[in-house]
Amino acid sequence: MSAPGYAPRYAELHCVSNFTFLRGASHPGELVYQAHHLGYSALALTDECSMAGVVRALEAAEDCGLKLIIGAEFRCPNDLHLVLLAPSQRAYAQICRLITKGRIDSTKGTYQLTRSDFEKDLGECLALWVAPRNARPSQARWLREFFPGRGWITVQMLRRPDDARHLAAMRRLGESFGLPLVASGDVHMHIESRRALQDTLTAIRHGCTVREAGHRLFPNAERHLRPREVLAELYPADLLEETLRIAERCEFSLRSLKYNYPNEIVPPGLTATQHLRNLTEEGIRKRWPQGEPASVRAIIEKELALIERKRYEHFFLTVHEITGVGVEGIEIDDRQRRIEILCGQIVRSGGAHTRTVRHRKLEFYSSIPPTASTQGRPG
Repeated sequence: MSAPGYAPRYAELHCVSNFTFLRGASHPGELVYQAHHLGYSALALTDECSMAGVVRALEAAEDCGLKLIIGAEFRCPNDLHLVLLAPSQRAYAQICRLITKGRIDSTKGTYQLTRSDFEKDLGECLALWVAPRNARPSQARWLREFFPGRGWITVQMLRRPDDARHLAAMRRLGESFGLPLVASGDVHMHIESRRALQDTLTAIRHGCTVREAGHRLFPNAERHLRPREVLAELYPADLLEETLRIAERCEFSLRSLKYNYPNEIVPPGLTATQHLRNLTEEGIRKRWPQGEPASVRAIIEKELALIERKRYEHFFLTVHEITGVGVEGIEIDDRQRRIEILCGQIVRSGGAHTRTVRHRKLEFYSSIPPTASTQGRPG
């Protein structure tokens, strides 16, 4: 513990938002902005078996400049309570697959996972074990075995009467199995005043009134983002410093994600650009056997150039693959008008259509701003 007034650097690694339905009492953005206001080095959004809130958290983090860590919390039978963090894109994918596995065959709003689900295919993830008060050595041994060098025991100092005893027990457990300890707040709200809302959510979740909820409510309001000076008084310095070491390992950002279209829609030996042009030229020959007008060729070349520059080829090829006949017209909600794309009309079987080109409003190239998405789909 540190002297009063000392504010150590700290990263909160266990935090749920209102996307953890009927548990979290704050929006992702509220949590991010409050963490930034308190001078936190980073914040991990770890909603229960969900990534639903990460985009809103990312928007807030980019707005205020706070480092955002992506993860998720999981509760399983036999008192297994884990927080998985994504230090890399592969780890993010592994967590997403685990979430899918847990929810795909479960009723809406629930998930089902067993300990064995965490014993494979999570080789890139960092694991924080939220140890219960009656933690068993076998649980620590399991964490060491399946998350070697990537597992920690979290310690939550929430002003409970047995906090000191719990800390000492976790110290012994960690030393016995070579598992480091790390500070954690089990955050459910960004400010203390959300306690009443959090109590109400808990009562709704259990189908009772707040008065009837009793011990199912948290005993106090400590599960909010607390000032670093307060944390310094509650946690040993080494546990706070460990949060920073973990945060440094988490380099993954949602901005690094790019959608990769399947290669199957492009014939071997060709690029997507070449394949789209071949289909377009085939459609031109069918539509205008005697040769296309110069004005049409100019428009086609202009559109193909834009499609290549923005890397939209797979979008048109995907539509062509799905429908088998290409597209008659594509509506894009841009400047409140209908945009019909000539290339998309030509890339079709038969190449014939009933309306003449001169009556079409061919404004695709003028309607895509220079900053439009270049991730393989119209932005």
